[in-house]
Amino acid sequence: MQGGSLHEHNPWEQAKSQLASAEAHFALPPLLSSRLEHPDRVLEVSVPIAMDDGSIKTFQGFRVQHNNLRGPYKGGLRYHQRVDMNEVKALAFWMTMKNAVVDVPFGGGKGGIALNPKELSEGELERLTREFTRKLFPVIGPSLDVPAPDINTNPKIMGWVADEYAKLRGKKEPAVVTGKALADGGSEGREEATGLGGFFVLSKMLQKFGKDPSGMTVAIQGFGNVGSFLAEHLEKAGLKIVALSDSKGGLYIPNGIPSIAAVEECKRKSGKLAGCYCVGTVCDIENKGKLGAQELSPEGVLTLPVDIIIPAALEDSITEENAANIKASIVLEMANGPTTFVAETILKERGVTIIPDILANAGGVAVSYFEWRQNLDNEHWDKEKVLSLLKEKMNTATEAVWSASQKYQVTLREAAYLVALERLEKSFDSAKA
Repeated sequence: MQGGSLHEHNPWEQAKSQLASAEAHFALPPLLSSRLEHPDRVLEVSVPIAMDDGSIKTFQGFRVQHNNLRGPYKGGLRYHQRVDMNEVKALAFWMTMKNAVVDVPFGGGKGGIALNPKELSEGELERLTREFTRKLFPVIGPSLDVPAPDINTNPKIMGWVADEYAKLRGKKEPAVVTGKALADGGSEGREEATGLGGFFVLSKMLQKFGKDPSGMTVAIQGFGNVGSFLAEHLEKAGLKIVALSDSKGGLYIPNGIPSIAAVEECKRKSGKLAGCYCVGTVCDIENKGKLGAQELSPEGVLTLPVDIIIPAALEDSITEENAANIKASIVLEMANGPTTFVAETILKERGVTIIPDILANAGGVAVSYFEWRQNLDNEHWDKEKVLSLLKEKMNTATEAVWSASQKYQVTLREAAYLVALERLEKSFDSAKA
């Protein structure tokens, strides 16, 4: 990225700017304001492991515990080459806000290791995860800090964390992490939680905007777990998904992608979205012309002539470089921090509505909370109960954010922060009492 402000390059500065923007409408006690601007604890660890070839490689690991006024620190562990301290601090801060918006009794945390996990074998990944858990052991636990999966981590990796923690503790404590496999104490509904939560938020907001979702056009950047579940639910609700992309490229079919399920199956088999031109269950290049399909870059999906764009990949997808070219009137942020501070200013001036990440993608942490609760109470809830509670949580949070936006006449992001800050201030006051 060329040019731009400091915020365009530093997610932690961006996060603090968002906080300052909200504080312009809501005066926080100075001590609480300072606590939110500075994480409680920042941990940087070395993670040396023996590689399969006998060589030793040392990786850099991070865990940021931002704030625990409302409960244990909570947030994912990501394995990605872009992981660094500023990113993890920002993500931990957003978790504090997100957990307050969706009203679960957690604070905010985040962690990760800087590496490309695709370059490691499964054995190397397991050794890495177990060593990382040993380094984090003194500062994590069911009532201290509860990690979860994030980019490039999954239920199997969470199982390794829980198992290593149990060895070190001398007893099983499944509530130390969430996002586990069902056999390890995971929750029903966790897999679809983030995507489905985003669907509930968008549906409720479209009602508030007085818009009929039927036939509205949608482009989704990111077709992993979140993007695929969200796409399925949008399709069922009658929205027309015209474009999808993953890290390798994507496809644009102006008249609408005929079957999301067929595209998902094609991607599962081929490992990429590009080339998944599906008519019925047949997906091949011959269908490209029939469908009027075009190939697409991951960035190109965001500037298509559609009603709604959904960044569901990494942060900083919408920047000052492409904000002026966005044609959609609604942005549903399913990634964390996908819109930079400068880009947001441009979109606001152009009348584009952003449904913010700390509301839109909070379904994942809502079901993480249900999993933690089930583990602590030694219970297992059925999927119907989990998804019903998820819908209730997301609708209540959306109502609160909408009400705050109307009351204070602010953007939905500022409104989400105001809802979070009001709840954090209550906890802050209770802690002092």
